[in-house]
Amino acid sequence: MKPFLDKDFLLGSDTARALYHDHAEKMPIVDYHCHIDPNEIADDRRYESITQVWLGGDHYKWRAMRSAGVPERLITGDADPEEKFLAWAETVPKLIGNPLYHWTHLELQRYFGIDEPLSGRNAKAVYRACNEALAKPELSVRGIIKKSNVKLICTTDDPADGLSAHARIAADPTCEVAVLPAFRPDKAMRADKP
Repeated sequence: MKPFLDKDFLLGSDTARALYHDHAEKMPIVDYHCHIDPNEIADDRRYESITQVWLGGDHYKWRAMRSAGVPERLITGDADPEEKFLAWAETVPKLIGNPLYHWTHLELQRYFGIDEPLSGRNAKAVYRACNEALAKPELSVRGIIKKSNVKLICTTDDPADGLSAHARIAADPTCEVAVLPAFRPDKAMRADKP
């Protein structure tokens, strides 16, 4: 049986495998549209739980959970982080064919060394393992960026946002990634919805 999401995931031909493994795999990432708060990069934030990383502000996951009938309390409400993660884990098996399913499992493999599909059955063990890994310095915000081979991040900034976090990043010689503000005028285009 073929392993779950092996190194050739989505590479369905010899040509695809050669192009990816011989050329693209080692190329740095230039991210022109990133939702990481620049303050988190400037501060090199350390997350307390996988729930903060995955569910703290991911509207795509929230939408999937709502579609699966998860109560709002377990999405953006006052439930504790483990309860929210368990609700996400129960949602994931319903997402086969959705990019969220693949992203979830690729992240579990790449950053946490977890190779089995996430579900309610293993959610508590996965939650504990991810949180233990997040306690290590190599999985701080900058650590994750470095592990991902990202060389440039353009954060999505409102025109009214201050640029102090960007100034702190630019002045910090220990920050190994270039971080630039990107113009995102969504609010300006919706003047009728302040």
